[in-house]
Amino acid sequence: MSQPSAPRKTLGRPPRISREEVVTTARRIVDAEGVDRLTMRRLATEIGSTPMALYHHVRNKEELLVLLLDDYATRALHRPELPPQSRERIIVAAAAIHEALAACPWIVEVLTADDLMATSALWFVEQIVDGLVECGLSPERAVHGYRAIWYYTAGEIVVRATAARRRTDDDRPTYRERVFADLDPSELPRLAQVADRWSPLTAEDTYLDGLRALVNGLLAPR
Repeated sequence: MSQPSAPRKTLGRPPRISREEVVTTARRIVDAEGVDRLTMRRLATEIGSTPMALYHHVRNKEELLVLLLDDYATRALHRPELPPQSRERIIVAAAAIHEALAACPWIVEVLTADDLMATSALWFVEQIVDGLVECGLSPERAVHGYRAIWYYTAGEIVVRATAARRRTDDDRPTYRERVFADLDPSELPRLAQVADRWSPLTAEDTYLDGLRALVNGLLAPR
């Protein structure tokens, strides 16, 4: 007597994926390996889907990065209580941006392309530009002032993060430390004077001091 045949498995649609799952998985990839390792194919593999399935949620990598920016800004960029003084409002808004981005340097790498942004972060840009205008700058010069503040903020984060990564990867004295150890005081007296303290001095967090100096310079009478 023959055994009844097993029921045939029918091929259905692949499991549905959500936009939240797409963003969460993409964030995990960039947190662990960097933005360059994030591709639609890699993301699909991590999710267990196909690149075509992802296109129902995001059209391309650029849109995916915008989603990541907005996701991070929503979670990490909190609107501070602003002081009434316009100059201090500029400082507080810029410092809030710096604090959020310093905890996630890859975000700065995306933002420095200067064509992507998190729309939820525009409130902070508004506070800086408006504060500069209220302090006497024209709207055009206020935009230039914001750009200078952003370049300073992004540059400080990138340099600090890169230096920290290099120190983690190699605990030997850096090339600069070896050079500074042999400076000629007769040729470079000021640098030789602080050569043995250069590394700890430049590692200090002086962002706010630099920001205040920059804003004061932008608002100085001309």
